[in-house]
Amino acid sequence: MRKLNVLEFLSLDGVIQSPGGPEEDTTGAFAYGGWIVPHSDHILSAAIRKQMDMPFELLIGRKTFDIWAPYWPQHNDIWPAVNATTKYVASNSITSHEWQPTVFLSGNVAETIAKLKKQEGPDLHVYGSGNLVQTLLNHDLVDAFWLKIYPITLGGGKRLFAEGTIPAAFRATESTVTSKGVIIANYERAGTVLTGSM
Repeated sequence: MRKLNVLEFLSLDGVIQSPGGPEEDTTGAFAYGGWIVPHSDHILSAAIRKQMDMPFELLIGRKTFDIWAPYWPQHNDIWPAVNATTKYVASNSITSHEWQPTVFLSGNVAETIAKLKKQEGPDLHVYGSGNLVQTLLNHDLVDAFWLKIYPITLGGGKRLFAEGTIPAAFRATESTVTSKGVIIANYERAGTVLTGSM
């Protein structure tokens, strides 16, 4: 059984919307697109490259696919693996595309992804895809979060955790802080939430 890892750029107040550029996702009149750019350094770049170079198959939502499909085939020198790997796209409105190999998932996406996880193959990596991530969280399908937490608050925008997230415990498996204050933290699923009293 393979794992499903969610990789996100995250503000301190939990926003994941439009990290890479001003026009990436302006939904809700979001005005801070590109908020991760001023915080890059060699530590962050090395961590991102390490994750990009791992064996994986891609699982993304339709909006992320619409951003990535025209971009990555033109930048194969940066990340050839993303063009070569199988891309699973949650969409009820698109069934084919020239960016191959791509498989479009429609209908009961959570059930289909649960079956994908049981198959042999590399781990599934989810980037961005806020709506899809909510579905994954609501159906308890996330095995790990690989987060880059930035020292800013954005006040509004699409957030990683929303209503309906199933309570779950995680354990930190890796963490570091970059020279510009970005916390790189990986968390793996660790059972149920435990409570107690002081």
